[in-house]
Amino acid sequence: MISNIDLHIHSRYSDDGDFTPEDLVHQCKEAGIKAMSITDHNSARANAEAKKEAHKQNIDYITGIEIDSTYQELELHLIGYDIDENSPDFIKLDDDLHAKERIASRERLTLTKQLGFNITAEELNAVKNIDDSTGVWTGELFATILLAKKEHMDHPLLLPYRENGERSDNPYVNFYWDIYAQGKPCYVKVEFPKLEEAIAMIKNNGGKAVLAHPGNNLKGRFELFEEIVKKGIDGVEVFCSYHNKKDAEYFYKKAQQHSLIITFGSDYHGRSKPSVKLGNTGCWLDQKTMDHQLTLLQK
Repeated sequence: MISNIDLHIHSRYSDDGDFTPEDLVHQCKEAGIKAMSITDHNSARANAEAKKEAHKQNIDYITGIEIDSTYQELELHLIGYDIDENSPDFIKLDDDLHAKERIASRERLTLTKQLGFNITAEELNAVKNIDDSTGVWTGELFATILLAKKEHMDHPLLLPYRENGERSDNPYVNFYWDIYAQGKPCYVKVEFPKLEEAIAMIKNNGGKAVLAHPGNNLKGRFELFEEIVKKGIDGVEVFCSYHNKKDAEYFYKKAQQHSLIITFGSDYHGRSKPSVKLGNTGCWLDQKTMDHQLTLLQK
């Protein structure tokens, strides 16, 4: 289901986003979105630009960031809402993790070649329009290049992501989850903040800490949610493009049980998730309830 509130959107300040903050505000306006938040990975830089443009377009804007974090060796995404986007904490986080991701990117390239793929740093940088000293290469970027190479048209690892393949709905991000995510063949560990540290960073800067798409990150380990609640999260992203109805119902009940804020976001990136549209949250709540949850994020 499509909603007029979308609280999980990525701009080009995320390594895997396509659009400028201003572009996203205009896209939200066209899509009938009345409230939005740009929640870039480990970066709050989009907020100032987006907030200014959203005000012009009469869209309610909530500042946001999505922090990559770890809990019991499991990688989780924690969204901070209504944060002070100018905090030195977020500037340092952005700089530190970008440096780590640059190093990890080179290791991903080596591992990708070991799978039998022909790909170079120059090709990766050309797609991102970046120089080698600053570039971060995501799994989605590798997929973009590899799926377009004629020499790899029949490579068995790529067939599921081609047209009509079982993973072709969102081929680029699915390639990331299947090949580069934690526990997969091209996974490279990056030292992210501990979950407790990420929660503290968000709260110390006036924000609300919300666990993003738990149905995806907690696959097979839903029992950990009870422990995560005790760490002090304020809310949970119940409705998102990753959750099926069963997942959404499960976390909806958990949110009610623990008096958590319920959020809804598409996780819109652009090219890397072609089937995900703005407002594509699957939220079945009525407008009054959605508006109430929105106010809880801003208290």
